[in-house]
Amino acid sequence: MADLRRTARALFAVAVARANPAMALAESLRKHPPALPQPGGRLILVALGKAAIPMMRQAIEMLPPPDRAIAVTNPENVADLPDVEVLAGSHPVPNHMSLAAGAALRAALSNLNAKDRVVALISGGGSALAVAPAGGLTLADKTAVTDLLLGAGVDITQMNLIRQQLSELKGGGLLRAAQPAQVFSYILSDVIGDDLRAIASGPTVAPLGARAMARDFLLSQNLWEALPHAVQTHLATPEDPQQSPANSSVASAHLIGSNRHSLIAVRDQAKRDGWAAHIINDALTGDVEAAATTILSATKAHESGHPAALIFGGETTVQLTGSGRGGRNQELALHVARLGPRALKEHWTFLSAGTDGRDGPTDAAGGIVDSGTWQRISDNGGNPEALLRNNDSNAALKLAGDLLITGGTGTNVADVQIMLLSPQ
Repeated sequence: MADLRRTARALFAVAVARANPAMALAESLRKHPPALPQPGGRLILVALGKAAIPMMRQAIEMLPPPDRAIAVTNPENVADLPDVEVLAGSHPVPNHMSLAAGAALRAALSNLNAKDRVVALISGGGSALAVAPAGGLTLADKTAVTDLLLGAGVDITQMNLIRQQLSELKGGGLLRAAQPAQVFSYILSDVIGDDLRAIASGPTVAPLGARAMARDFLLSQNLWEALPHAVQTHLATPEDPQQSPANSSVASAHLIGSNRHSLIAVRDQAKRDGWAAHIINDALTGDVEAAATTILSATKAHESGHPAALIFGGETTVQLTGSGRGGRNQELALHVARLGPRALKEHWTFLSAGTDGRDGPTDAAGGIVDSGTWQRISDNGGNPEALLRNNDSNAALKLAGDLLITGGTGTNVADVQIMLLSPQ
């Protein structure tokens, strides 16, 4: 089993390496270079997201010296860059640092003119790392909404639809701030389906929808009454026709990497290593317990007496009913650990982790479990059923010695799951 665990870790490292933001950005800049400022104009570089530092470093290496550069990332990925203003925000729930970062981004884009050019480097996590509450709203309102949506298991696209309605930065807000300068965007996707409007809540593209759509969704999910009063008032107020960025501002937006690219890299490496490797599902979403059942059903269908690597990718959700700590990957791994011994006959090891190296408000990327995980939790003094009911997957996996801890990776292309099967 130790060999299976080492293999799973090595294949996950391949997934992270394929999402290397610097390499992906370099390739895109060569294929799709931004226009340079007109004579007398300025070049502004802004980077937002968990991959902001390596993307900014690569852009500075390949582009002319900028007149101003600012990067906003999570605390784990902060690094000094010469002549770059580097700020840390908070993730997954925004805080005062996120508010300051949002103000700094907007200030960097103020007072631009048509001769100026902006290169925007966008990656996952940007929704929380930098916030600029819409008129009448506060940071506390934004934080309460984020907590509510995370606890309700709302998927990332619907969550970002709502966030866009409450922000001056999201849903094209960065474009509006930069007018009339042209903006060239290079975007690393952490969203399944790679909808550019959903990545970091789409600061450089069109919004996902209108205020009424957000309101209707919240009502349909019985979340409306739990919203802060100021948010209810804001969403219930008829919209003024939102000023769209001038056509001259919307220069280009390029997708430079995604979860699917990483899954293909894992599959290809596993095949080179002699495994029968298959991408089973590249859009694994929904509640983690249902996702665990989906994974185990697919795994059972592939039990054949031959080594097999089954690969999944996506972004699941968790319904929070307890007070424990964990994340969607840790809880998914714990559900597989609970169900797997009864469902599967062959030796197996399962890994689920976030490519950013951080799963929920913990220091773990996810979990790596096998048929003995459930029993190891009990052997070390835990009640696995009670821990799972309390959404305390971090404590449960720690007892089993099954946390996957990588540290911040400097990238973010959602989650990867790897199931390894070996004959008895």
